Amino acid sequence: MRRRVKLTTLAAGALLAWTVMPAGAADSVTGEVVDLSCYLAHPQTSLGAGHKKCAEVCLKKGLPAGLLTADKQLYLLIEDHDNAKAYAAVREKAAEKVTVEGEKVTQNGMQGIVVEAVK
Repeated sequence: MRRRVKLTTLAAGALLAWTVMPAGAADSVTGEVVDLSCYLAHPQTSLGAGHKKCAEVCLKKGLPAGLLTADKQLYLLIEDHDNAKAYAAVREKAAEKVTVEGEKVTQNGMQGIVVEAVK
């Protein structure tokens, strides 16, 4: 009986500690919003104001959006299923420099960021 009480107390304490721990700070990445279909096919001509109209059309069609940093790191922008508004807002910023906050993820060599906020 005492062992059961100790184990229950230990488990409850561990659960409490886990739920009270503050969440880690969101990652922050700054770069240009790109439409990945154009950027991956022809990177030299698919950036900046000269490509803005095309990028807007592609993103409105639902083609994938990315974020290209100054040091040429490319991130796939991923919708946060609990906060779709932030992802929708970044898709309206084609060819603009923005800062995206969220969780960075990497799977099998592809990196992305789950969009929680955009500035």
